[in-house]
Amino acid sequence: MIDQGSSVRLIRNMDLAQTVDYAYAAVAEAPVRAIWTAGACPLDANGETVAIGDFAGQARQVMINLAAALESAGASLNDIVKTTVYVASSRQQDLVEAWNVVREHMGDHDAPSTLLGVAALGYHDQLVEVEATAVIIEEHESG
Repeated sequence: MIDQGSSVRLIRNMDLAQTVDYAYAAVAEAPVRAIWTAGACPLDANGETVAIGDFAGQARQVMINLAAALESAGASLNDIVKTTVYVASSRQQDLVEAWNVVREHMGDHDAPSTLLGVAALGYHDQLVEVEATAVIIEEHESG
């Protein structure tokens, strides 16, 4: 199925576990314009880390920032073909807390994603970061 307003077709495989809350793959038919984002960080407009010590709070800011970065490239969260979610923790419950916020922001567009616990992230007090790849169909004018 192609999400309304999206160039991305999410793939579900009935031979794989159906209990996951993401698609196993995504397809975008050519011609498309690809967008790769830098890791969205939990920074406010002044460059300060928000929600210190709060995985969910930082994930919310990260997703707001990711949506803004995509919008500036002419895309939206529904155009994402894959995300990678980094959480500075070795505790699974912290990863799940951040993941739940990411999933909430993605809505029905459950693009493939990788969720990782990492030792540290780049900004002081940073707990969450999300990078994404998105595609949008290129409109070609007929000559």
